[in-house]
Amino acid sequence: MTEIASTDNILSFAIPAKNCRGRVVRLGPTLDDILAAHAYPPMIRDILAEAVCLTAMLGALLKDEGSQLTLQAQTEAGVISLLACDYKDGALRGYVEFDRDRLASEPVQPSLMALFGKGYLAITFDLPEPRGRNQGIVPLEGGSLAEAVQNYFFQSEQIPTLIRVAVAESETGVSAGGLLVQHLPEGEDGRERLHVQLDHPEWEHVEIMGSSVTAAELTETALSLEEILWRLFSESDEVRLLSGKSCIKGCRCNEDHIRDVIARFPKEDKDDMVNDDGNIAIDCAFCSKTFTITGASLNN
Repeated sequence: MTEIASTDNILSFAIPAKNCRGRVVRLGPTLDDILAAHAYPPMIRDILAEAVCLTAMLGALLKDEGSQLTLQAQTEAGVISLLACDYKDGALRGYVEFDRDRLASEPVQPSLMALFGKGYLAITFDLPEPRGRNQGIVPLEGGSLAEAVQNYFFQSEQIPTLIRVAVAESETGVSAGGLLVQHLPEGEDGRERLHVQLDHPEWEHVEIMGSSVTAAELTETALSLEEILWRLFSESDEVRLLSGKSCIKGCRCNEDHIRDVIARFPKEDKDDMVNDDGNIAIDCAFCSKTFTITGASLNN
């Protein structure tokens, strides 16, 4: 395959001799578009950037068009009350709700526990029928969101997984890069996985090599995604590039969609939504836009 762009792209790969597959991603302008919807402080901005990068890598595991991946942090007594991101056919979106006053009272580098309190990470795969929805929930534990997602694969999916994510700010904006590698020795694509062996020699080798990736390599936009993989793995193994997928900001709110949602409510509920001006104002948390629908038009 030809070399893909170094930003706003996901590159899928396999290491056949080690029974491993993975994704490497780097986000730039698309990430900036998502972050620009709200005036996030740097700490919250970086947490959201990490979450969006993770969502891109997890979403790239989906194989069927129209499938959706949602990553959501459910929290209790933390600075962040809600974090939500999703991926659908290359389109990404995400936002964070947080307490500015509590954030100001935290240290410069607050821990994951301080930010999320007693939190849980929910990862939801919405797949075409008959498979439908599959959700896994794990505690928000570790030093980062990436570690929490890594724990999800071990606890819920029982797949040895390595995840690394880095976020960097430059004069041109914020960039984020990530690497996800998984060991699938006993089954994939619907076949039963017979056992998980975290100390399997195949996996130990790939985990060591993958762990050597640096934050600078993941976020440096001048470095291609292919070059990252060659640096990490090609000295001892064949790295097979499978496919590239571009990413865009993809908030799916629009007037037609909002009208469709409102139309599902009973007439009494719709009447209660109408303000003194005779309109219904709907705010989209993802893109920070307000959509105004006239109450009279809903009766047409």
